[in-house]
Amino acid sequence: MIEPRIDDLLDHVDSRYALVIVAAKRARQINSYHHQLGEGMGFEVAPPPLIESRSKNYLTMAMEEVAQAKIAYTYPA
Repeated sequence: MIEPRIDDLLDHVDSRYALVIVAAKRARQINSYHHQLGEGMGFEVAPPPLIESRSKNYLTMAMEEVAQAKIAYTYPA
């Protein structure tokens, strides 16, 4: 993966570990969205991608969303 660069991604998260967790969870959501199209699933369960991407790889889409600050995360209290 060349784009987005890891340095750009780390500007939006606390650490590499947080980046892995956030991107993996979001990639699973995008995967669920694409596999459940037409089944009437709500957007709460599987929201659509938040960006237009040339990539068909769900993890790359998730990383691009992080790079464009479309995803925010909070630590549980």
